[in-house]
Amino acid sequence: MENNFNLEKLKFPIGRFQKPDSITENDLKIWIEVIQNFPIKIMHLTSNLSVEELHWVYRPEGWSIKQVVHHCADSHMNSFIRFKLALTEDVPTIKPYQEAKWAELADSKSDNILPSIQIIEGVHSRWALLLKSFGEKELKKQFIHPANNKTSCLDEIIGLYAWHCNHHLAHIYQALINKGQF
Repeated sequence: MENNFNLEKLKFPIGRFQKPDSITENDLKIWIEVIQNFPIKIMHLTSNLSVEELHWVYRPEGWSIKQVVHHCADSHMNSFIRFKLALTEDVPTIKPYQEAKWAELADSKSDNILPSIQIIEGVHSRWALLLKSFGEKELKKQFIHPANNKTSCLDEIIGLYAWHCNHHLAHIYQALINKGQF
């Protein structure tokens, strides 16, 4: 039991996403700030890392720091597109992707994280601008995720991606604190 708890804590250092019973304007404001500030935070954590440090993992059998950075670029590009689909189509079914397989591709194993940092900067700049323009109508727009056939509102997904930002920042901190040793 102890090992399972430790692995769960390493996998979800800030816990799993918990959707509030009621999403408030303040929740949305905080979440949008997290999304807007994510590029600065991830750059701050990674800008002076050596190639060796970029290979450090955040948990046993987990991704390296560089894979986490590349994953955030991939994931947040996909999310931004999903938001735009939900805003312009009537409850679209989004396209899922195999994130674990993407993390094994050559671009996700590259020691050069700068292109992914640049993607994160650009996507988050546009994403925050879009999110700040939302009224109640836009917040209630929905999409369907075919993996679980779940319909989600954009207000909830804003919270999920704010959590996702903090979740992966915590992974990078974890790898740095433990020097990739578990």
